[in-house]
Amino acid sequence: MDPLQVAGALGAALAVGLLVGLERGWQDRDRPEGGRVAGLRTFALIGLLGGVLNLFTGSPLPLAVGLAGVALLFAVSFGRASSATGTLSITSAVAALVTFALGALATGGHVVLAVGTGAVVALLLGMKGELHQGIRRIHPAELNAILQLGVVTAAVLPLLPDAGYGPYGALNPFRLWLAVILIAALSLGGHVAARWRGPQQGLLWSGLVGGLASSTAATLALSRSARAQPALATPAAAGIVGSCGVMFVRMAVVAALLQPQLALAMAGPLLLPAGACFAATWVLWRGRSDGSGAGVSTQGRLFDLPTALGFGLLLGLVAVLSRAAKEALGDAGVYAVGFVSGLADVDAPLVSSLQMAAQGEVTASVAMTAVVLAVAANMMVKGAMAWAIGGAAVGRLVLGAYLVVLAAAAAALAPRFA
Repeated sequence: MDPLQVAGALGAALAVGLLVGLERGWQDRDRPEGGRVAGLRTFALIGLLGGVLNLFTGSPLPLAVGLAGVALLFAVSFGRASSATGTLSITSAVAALVTFALGALATGGHVVLAVGTGAVVALLLGMKGELHQGIRRIHPAELNAILQLGVVTAAVLPLLPDAGYGPYGALNPFRLWLAVILIAALSLGGHVAARWRGPQQGLLWSGLVGGLASSTAATLALSRSARAQPALATPAAAGIVGSCGVMFVRMAVVAALLQPQLALAMAGPLLLPAGACFAATWVLWRGRSDGSGAGVSTQGRLFDLPTALGFGLLLGLVAVLSRAAKEALGDAGVYAVGFVSGLADVDAPLVSSLQMAAQGEVTASVAMTAVVLAVAANMMVKGAMAWAIGGAAVGRLVLGAYLVVLAAAAAALAPRFA
């Protein structure tokens, strides 16, 4: 590197130290001068030291000696600091080692990566309270679900072949399992978020957060709440329609992650109805009567291996049936399978349609139409559920809003067939 590049890299190393040191110094701001093991200046110097020592490219020895020296300094000071403060935390020591390594990374030609990582480290250190509080709020079943999800993601997914097998080559183990993991993660996140809102959460939030896990489950819970308290019909309807809007957003996220090349094509048919749902939700929520802020608990689905395997089998079945119907009936067969499978679940026909479009078996327009038909069938089921369980007052509001949403979806698809 020329002198100007060296100066820029050293500036980045110094910036990393300042970022981490700012957070560490702020945490210990109430301690007297000299009562901190390391603060803003010390961390800045540690980052700069790592950057300088990494410039000795002839040998890794200076960098290794510097890292060992920083570790030794913190090891010596740890005993006294622990006795003075009564804490066993080694967070600052580990942060110092990371700062040293990031300083070296900056002068190694990765300036943006080093500074970005330094910002993430500072943020992570600053979120101590929130992270510890979050850990305390996790239930054992949720922790077990998170660990299972991590195992099937990190240990199982890399071993699966990314190739088509079975009838019509429709069964791609890697992509099917990736879809299972993605949807299970969204459902688990929705479950945790819904519980963290507390038992007295508003009906609107019940729908919005519950829709991340399962809009059908949210519809069922909100309809039961309205049946028990008829005065809650309007806010319950708002929550049900809001959960459907979140469902559309969730589907758009799944589409973007599984088939990025089709994300823009799918954006209109998914995000336009989502906007219509949220607009209808806002109108309904504004029209509620006072005192209708009662709560209801909507439980999302926790991840477990049997559920994941069952959903994977459903995805595979829909994938095979869609291709068989395509071969027998053409595009009409794809539409029929999408509509029928949508009566139970929207995720399976969505994933199947995305895969068929990506492989050139159907056009993007056909895939989107199949998805919209699946959504329409699913909304019919939820509308009927809202009417039958929540009563006519809820059913009329929900079905009226759904008609507006389906009209928005049809408007998004119309240019494709013009």
